[in-house]
Formats: sequence, C-alpha cells, structure tokens
Amino acid sequence: MKGSLLIIPIFAALLLGSLSIPSAFAQFQSGGVDKEGSWYAGEGLKQGDFFSYSMCHVDYKECAPFEMDIWIKGDKQVGSETKWLAEAVVYDGSKVIVGEMELGKIAPEPTGGSIELGVYRGAFKSSVVWLSAFATSDSSSGGKGPKEFKAASWGKIGNIGGEQVLPKAIETITVPAGTWETVQMYWKTGGTGSKVWIVDGFPFPIKAKTYTHVSEGIPPTEYEFVLLDYKENVQQSPFEGILSSVNQLVDAGCDVNFEKSVSVKKPTKNFDYQIHIFYGPEDPVMGCEMQWLIKFISKYDDTEFLNQVQFDFLVVDKNLNPLRSVAQEEGKQFLYSPSGQYILDFIVKEKPGTANYVVWVYGLAPEGIVPSGASDYLQIPVLVYDSKDAGPTQSIPSWIKNNAGWWADGSIDDNSFVQGIQFLIKEGIMKIPPTSQGSGSGSNQIPDWIKNNAGWWADGSIDDNSFVQGIQFLIKEGIMKIENPSIKKSSGSEPEPWYG
Repeated sequence: MKGSLLIIPIFAALLLGSLSIPSAFAQFQSGGVDKEGSWYAGEGLKQGDFFSYSMCHVDYKECAPFEMDIWIKGDKQVGSETKWLAEAVVYDGSKVIVGEMELGKIAPEPTGGSIELGVYRGAFKSSVVWLSAFATSDSSSGGKGPKEFKAASWGKIGNIGGEQVLPKAIETITVPAGTWETVQMYWKTGGTGSKVWIVDGFPFPIKAKTYTHVSEGIPPTEYEFVLLDYKENVQQSPFEGILSSVNQLVDAGCDVNFEKSVSVKKPTKNFDYQIHIFYGPEDPVMGCEMQWLIKFISKYDDTEFLNQVQFDFLVVDKNLNPLRSVAQEEGKQFLYSPSGQYILDFIVKEKPGTANYVVWVYGLAPEGIVPSGASDYLQIPVLVYDSKDAGPTQSIPSWIKNNAGWWADGSIDDNSFVQGIQFLIKEGIMKIPPTSQGSGSGSNQIPDWIKNNAGWWADGSIDDNSFVQGIQFLIKEGIMKIENPSIKKSSGSEPEPWYG
C-alpha cells in the first residue's frame, strides 16, 4: 500500500511535466522587494513642482519622441471636484505647443485642458501615469490605494494573457535629472520584460521601457520615458515668453485646422510595395504645416499592412536627387514603422511651384538592421503655393494674353479657352492661389464679365491679379476643372487597389 501511494505523486509529476499548465497558473508571478513603505501615482505632488520628460507612446507616431514639461500651478475647481491645474509645454520636432492640463487629485490623470495638447495628454496618461491603474491615493476605489513594495503583485494587466505587475528589484539608476534609488516595477509582455522605475515619495515614475503585447514576432515599444529635470517650489511660471508655434503659424496666415483630404493609392515604381497616402491641406503653402498619413500595404493583399518598414520621406529634383530628407532633419538614418502606418508632419520649405515628394522604401527589417534587397519608391508631385492671399507666383507669359484677346473677340470658343487655361495651370506655366474646386459639371456657361476681363487684361487695362480672380471664379463654380496630376480627393472610402 505504501508503495502504491508513492507512485501517485511520481506519476502526477510526470503527467504535469508532459502537459501544458493552465494559463491562469502560468500568468501568476510572485514579486515583492525588501523595502518598507508603499507608493501610489501622484504621491507627494504639490503646487510648484516642475517636471520635464522625454517620452513617446506607440499611439503617437509609433513612439516618435517628444519633450513634455509640466508645472503644477495650483488648484482648480471643476464642478464639485478640486483638481490640479498644470501648465505644459511640448517640444515636438520643430513644433512648440503651449497649453494647460487638469489632473485628478485621486489619480493624477489628465482630464481636460487645451485642445492643442490633446494627443500629448493622451500619451502622458498612458505612459507616465499608467501605474495609476493599479495604485492611487484612494484605498476604497476598487481595491486600489497605495501599494506596498513588499507585495507579491500589484495587479494583473487586463488584456488576454495579461501578466502580473509586480515589484521586481531595488536599483540605483541615473537619469538626466539625477541619481535615484528606485523600485523596478516589472511585467512580461509576449515574453518580453517591461519595466517602470518608481521612487518612494515621488509623484511620477522617473524612467520606463515597455513593450506592446504581440502573439508572435518582435514586440514594438509601447511607451518609453525618462525624467530630464525636476524642481520644487517654482512659484513663477517657467514658461513665460515661450510662444506656441501654432500661434506663430496662425499669425503668418497659415491654415491650422485642415484635414488630410487628398488621397493617393499607388504601387511603388518597381511594384514591390503598395502605398496609400492621405495628406493635407489640399493646397500647401510655403512656410506652413503639412501632414501625411502613409500606409504601407502588401502588393498581394489590399487589407494586409506591411511590418517593420524602413523608409524616408524626401524632396527630390527632376533627376531624383534628394534635396531634403525628413529622416535627416529628425537626426535619424531612416524613418521606421513597425505597424505599416506612419503619421508625418512638417513645415513646407519648398518654393512655390511643383514639389516632388518621394516615399523612399529601403525595405522590411527590424529597427537597426539594414534591409536586404533593392530600394523602391513612390513619387508624389504636389503644387506648393506662396501664400493663401498671393496672386500668381510668377508673371503670366505674355503669349497667353494673345489667347485671352482672341477669346474676348470671338476668334476662339469658350471650350478652347478653358482647355488652354487648364493645360497651362496643370503644367505649372500659369499658377493661381489655392482655390476650392466647385462641383459643377464643367460645361456651365462662362459669365460675360469674365470674357470682358480677359479682353481688358489682353490690352493691359487690368493687371494679372484681376484676371486670375476670374479664373478662380470659374474653378469655384465648377466651370473649369483643375486637378493635380496623379492626385484625387478622398471620398471617405478606400480607393480601389491598383492591381484590380
């Protein structure tokens, strides 16, 4: 009998060794460090605190870095709730964004503030204050409250296959803001360890490096940040005199409330990739902002995004020689998109006329590894304007006046005149300010006053700008159709795949 009892645990051990352990057991990990005390997000936060972070989040340009500086100005009453009011400045490439944020007192999560800071508030909430999902000052709110450093676990991540978030180690680390004794918070994400370093009594973590959960392949960074600077008892705003680049663009007459309404969907030159682009504004202006959404799609499957794309966004001359590289302007060798989608914004530096923008694809490979195979590219010509209120960006050639004169005296008909002007604008010989295209059929009758203008312009009675106003009227009314080559406006639906 004793012998048979001995067999049972041995048999059980062999059986367990040959089977998969249920996921609920596999996901539990035991942590805890030998340190007295506890922590919660926002611990010790007070008026006059100043924080400067370098940070990124996967939801904003796939973790493109930016700097965010925050100063706790004081309290703000919002209804029946008292919140922290913080001033903030974001330095994102060439952009400077100045605004305010409201932070909760129980959990220092942004709940409102300046509209222009919206995307950055979201990144701050999902990174620097992410641990508020587990530890807050309120111990009655769903089992949160301050968490002990000795605790085996602070909670479990809510996604499928989520792992335990736990105190893992005590580490002394150095960041630009100084040297700190920290507790490393740790969890696994798809087999990769994510880490956040916190300090007892300090409101926010001082460093993090985390990864997104993936079922296969190399997990991309979810968020990363480091504390650059920290000051206490700052009683005067540290941001006095800092001007928002958005306001500067508005003062310069730039449109800052545009949509990415133009759509281009084409294969690259050698048919290695398919690229779908949305950009705006439709009529970019030199010195103003432009935004692009670039999607890298399989040439075989219109619904499949490519992963780990190494590329650059260039401006080239007619011989394809690079005149400008966005990657180099950002201090990088190349731009990188782990998911196949990339948001790009920049200031238009190109002179008025046709700018040859190029998406240059080096290949598919993990970041830091040189892709094998040849490069491929897609060229997108875009007409750039001098300013929204400008007239023609160059003198209209004198021979065009002959055509206008012949049309005014009836020697050529309306259709011939319109076709001639369409050709001149399309070829860049004649340029007009940005003008919204009307929805007419293109066959409406031309008003007599425009023909009169053409005759007066031909004999020198009115200037170029007066003549161009007539052309703009034709475009607005849909009588004359003008489109950039290879460009079409988005209808809100996906264009047909190029291979269809």
